Amino acid sequence: MKKSKTMLAVFIAPAVLTFLIAFLYPIIRTVYMSFFALENVTDKMDTWSFVGTENFITLFTQSPLYVQSMSNITRIWLIGGAGVFVTALLFSAILTSGIRFKSFFRAVIYLPNVVSAVAMGTMWVQYVYNPRFGLVSTVLNFLGFKELAQTQLTSPAYVFYALMIAYSFGMVGYFLLIFVAAIDGIPFDYFEAATIEGANFFNRFFSITLPLIAENIRTCIVLWSVAVVNFFAWSMVFSPLQPENGTVSPVVYMYQLVFGSNIMSTVQRNVGVGAAVGVTLSLFVIVIFGATSFIFRKYKVEY
Repeated sequence: MKKSKTMLAVFIAPAVLTFLIAFLYPIIRTVYMSFFALENVTDKMDTWSFVGTENFITLFTQSPLYVQSMSNITRIWLIGGAGVFVTALLFSAILTSGIRFKSFFRAVIYLPNVVSAVAMGTMWVQYVYNPRFGLVSTVLNFLGFKELAQTQLTSPAYVFYALMIAYSFGMVGYFLLIFVAAIDGIPFDYFEAATIEGANFFNRFFSITLPLIAENIRTCIVLWSVAVVNFFAWSMVFSPLQPENGTVSPVVYMYQLVFGSNIMSTVQRNVGVGAAVGVTLSLFVIVIFGATSFIFRKYKVEY
């Protein structure tokens, strides 16, 4: 027994050390750093100046760009998330209903997740949203909306919604696979019994499918929250020179604070405030995790 425990410790030790060095230490250091004023990440700790909660107060009272960035990801999380989940659930219900070529359709819908965010973002900016020969312009021209077809969808007035639609489109396939796997795990007997009782597609979906995959939906909400919080590449693709109000995200703002940039003169370099941004984003995800766990606790079922 003692030998087994020794071997177990030997095999677990690398994973524990990796977690402590690569994850736990940076987390603790970042939280600690958020209460100090410093200019460089590599500054020695004895040069740090303690400011308490001033960094957090500065973010919400003196940093309009940060407030705008939080507003952006909140709207993407809420509006874009609603679109992603409704679409993914709809497609997953259809793909598990016994239609032909299920594997083909699943692969096509998931395809955007295989392509890098930079490539996907560039395709949307350069082709889909192009007012001269883009996909949206072509469709609108075909339908007779000539004036609307000339609208520059990546202009400051529309860029946020253009960005949100493009990003959400690419995320549907990821959650689709999770929902399909969850629905496939539901015993077919439940659907068969409901069909015999006269339940149609919608009755089966809302009375059987949704309640039995509620735990998977909760997990997907947390995964979606993490993905939105880490919103960076798409923001930079849509505004490569200088993120605008409609494209700036907290991670982009934090990057500018920590590493500096000559393209955003409105942001003063401050690593302590940048660390505070990271802490607030972590709290954002933790709050959502706690809220979803509380809301979905009554939907835990075993079958």
